[in-house]
Amino acid sequence: MRRAVCPGSFDPVTNGHVDVISRAAALYDELVVAVLVNPGKAGLFSVEERMELLRDAVADLPNVTVDSFQGLLVDYCRTHEIPVIVKGLRAVSDFEYELQMAQMNRELASIETLFVPTAPQVGHLSSSLVKQIATFGGDVSRLVPKAVFDRLAERTGRAEK
Repeated sequence: MRRAVCPGSFDPVTNGHVDVISRAAALYDELVVAVLVNPGKAGLFSVEERMELLRDAVADLPNVTVDSFQGLLVDYCRTHEIPVIVKGLRAVSDFEYELQMAQMNRELASIETLFVPTAPQVGHLSSSLVKQIATFGGDVSRLVPKAVFDRLAERTGRAEK
């Protein structure tokens, strides 16, 4: 069985994330979307909320599961016998950082990394930008799945459609 993990903070999940997840799911028998638990960083959404929003966003992909992890991703991969990490790339700046991480993950645990460039129509999206736009009342309805939009509207009290 071909397995891979697609890690991230997903705070919140965007249509760019969903694009990469959908395309990776077509390549693997099982894809785990793993939410990073970072105790030193407070997110807009809790890890549980992010996992719930991700499950909703990928509900139509039967071979995708959502989980969370803390610590080194390679340790998660070893524990769950996952040999491949899938990372979405938006720009050259993403590549420079992710290449270094891929090389280190290969050095530490012989884990391969597959880079998936985002589709042009979602390549500009980031969770940080979506949160900022929503906080200031901008329309993010085309940038995130509906459940995320609804939760952003609740959380910020300012997201508009």
